[in-house]
Amino acid sequence: MRDGGRLAAAIEVLTDVETRHRPIKLALKGWGEGARYAGSKDRAFISGLAMDVLRRRRSLAWAMDDESPRAAALAALKFYWRWPMERIAEAAGDEVHGPGPLTQAERASLDHPRDIADAPASVRGDYPAWLEPDFERAFGDRAAEEGQALSARAPVDLRVNLLKTDPVRGAKALAPLNAIPAGILPTAFRIPAPEPMERAGAVETIPAFSKGWFEVQDLGSQIAAACAGEIKGRQVLDLCAGGGGKTLALAAMMGNSGQIYAYDSEARRLADTIRRADRAGVRAIQIRSPVHADPLTDLKAKMDVVFIDAPCTGAGAWRRHPDTKWRLTPETLAKRMADQDLVLDEGATFVKPGGRIIYVTCSILPREDEDRVAAFLARAPQFALQPASFDPDLARFLTPEGYLRLSPASADTDGFFVAVLERAK
Repeated sequence: MRDGGRLAAAIEVLTDVETRHRPIKLALKGWGEGARYAGSKDRAFISGLAMDVLRRRRSLAWAMDDESPRAAALAALKFYWRWPMERIAEAAGDEVHGPGPLTQAERASLDHPRDIADAPASVRGDYPAWLEPDFERAFGDRAAEEGQALSARAPVDLRVNLLKTDPVRGAKALAPLNAIPAGILPTAFRIPAPEPMERAGAVETIPAFSKGWFEVQDLGSQIAAACAGEIKGRQVLDLCAGGGGKTLALAAMMGNSGQIYAYDSEARRLADTIRRADRAGVRAIQIRSPVHADPLTDLKAKMDVVFIDAPCTGAGAWRRHPDTKWRLTPETLAKRMADQDLVLDEGATFVKPGGRIIYVTCSILPREDEDRVAAFLARAPQFALQPASFDPDLARFLTPEGYLRLSPASADTDGFFVAVLERAK
């Protein structure tokens, strides 16, 4: 495909996302099913441009003084992909495949974009206007900066599985993918974010991946699991296990001692956990499926640690799923907050005296984070807040109250929140 056809296709996908409120993956899939002629480079271009537009939708619209997908795509090519005006004009004006010649207004905006310095923080940070109070609560005068970091492309992070290998051997195995230490944790490695028209190296192609040496897991997620502390020989329940990413991280920390129980309210999610646990060499694990009646009854008040990776808006993962921030609504946020209250109350029933809840969200919104913990403590006075970590390397990410908050701007991770709640002995 020529530039004009690729640009037109990206605009078509973005229009589909906007008018039908479809996830970007479905919009790209729908376009691809009708464009069998497109090669892998064409698809990478179209996906990369559409994703970059969604990351910066509000600031691009401000610069162009035009909220259309076409204007945003043109602006992304000029301001982020650094295409010269001549190439943009040639692509747009392609008589056979292009989306149509540049207008005078488009040329003027591309040459002299509106100054974003005068824009509201939510425009400069590319997040919904109704979330401005949440960002201000979480980040103060750094709200726009944090939003910009959440709008960047994300790297691919990996966790070396200590049940199968060690960081030194892991680094050698990952050398073909140009992975480097991610910092903070010795088991974390990183493949830098690729350019928009490129794809990151496929981790699955490394033989050691099939042997269970690695798991793809964001550094922030790895840090959240590490907040469980010393858990070797303990009884641990992962109450919202999902696909098992944090379950496997916790199991590696346990060194196949003690027992970890993986549960999720949706049985289909646990199928992947079983497969991944087998590949990772995890033996001290029990899968508790909701297809059975009362699958957790025997665990009441017996757990040393209940790990709650709570259902949330995913606001901390906008780098990877930029379309979700524009589909988020106040009603969805309220639903997630109710879910979080329920799962905290449920999780508390499994904690034995002296045990802990590790409450985690991949969100940077205080209403899902501090507010939910405060509400829980008001309902459950037998629990008390403890510092989320005693690791000196993580101390800089602790809030004055002792919560741990990670973000792309502060920690170069996805956005995460961690609270440790201990039950009185």
